[in-house]
Amino acid sequence: MFEVGFTEIVLILGIALLVLGPDKLPKLASQVGRWAGRARAMARQLRQQLDEEVTVIPKDDFGPRAQKPPGTAPAPPASPSGADEGVKPPVE
Repeated sequence: MFEVGFTEIVLILGIALLVLGPDKLPKLASQVGRWAGRARAMARQLRQQLDEEVTVIPKDDFGPRAQKPPGTAPAPPASPSGADEGVKPPVE
């Protein structure tokens, strides 16, 4: 993204001091600090909730069975010989 160095921060603070004045600048800095703290707390809480959700979901939910729509019956297992046992050959 973009980087803000020390000189840019000093320039921004100098302009803010000129525009707002020495009495309003500490109040504004306090409010910005509170907003930043709240944003960090919300980000931390979101990260914790996501971590909890990831650990709760079993690994089986991510397999091929998770792709099937709910309520469908599983496919019957294939016979070991490869031939269908329920199909009779035609009688001649």
